[in-house]
Amino acid sequence: INDGEGHPSSSHQTLKGTSKWATSLENLLEDPEGVKRFREFLKKEFSEENVLFWLACEEFKKTQGKKQMQEKAKEIYMTFLSSKASSQVNVEGQSRLNETILETPHPLMFQKLQDQIFNLMKYDSYSRFLKSDIFLNLKKAEEQEENSPEAQTAAKRASRIYNT
Repeated sequence: INDGEGHPSSSHQTLKGTSKWATSLENLLEDPEGVKRFREFLKKEFSEENVLFWLACEEFKKTQGKKQMQEKAKEIYMTFLSSKASSQVNVEGQSRLNETILETPHPLMFQKLQDQIFNLMKYDSYSRFLKSDIFLNLKKAEEQEENSPEAQTAAKRASRIYNT
């Protein structure tokens, strides 16, 4: 389906790359390239542990078997939540987990903490990421690629195929 000028209508174009990332933090976190670029940005801001914790929690939810869950839960606790954690995340004190809960893990045991970190990223670092050089340079490169003669020629060929 084309608009009046023979271009695909925007309602049928699927967003990709930076355009998709800019619509929501959820979209950014669903894209491995988006996660990579967001991590780059957070590393410069000294807060990469937030996205690493969020990703670890997502992975933890998929863990099968009590023994594996105990091991992963302990790893998450020691890496991100313990007072001696190497990459400690900043969560509210009263919502910190007690080590005894690690003995009886369940898939959503980190959910409250993960939600806190998600909201911290969403309302703090994500908006700064969208204004960062990392994001803006990627967006500019994508736009230049889309507007290149090769991309336009391919689009014209595709529209000829679909318009016959």
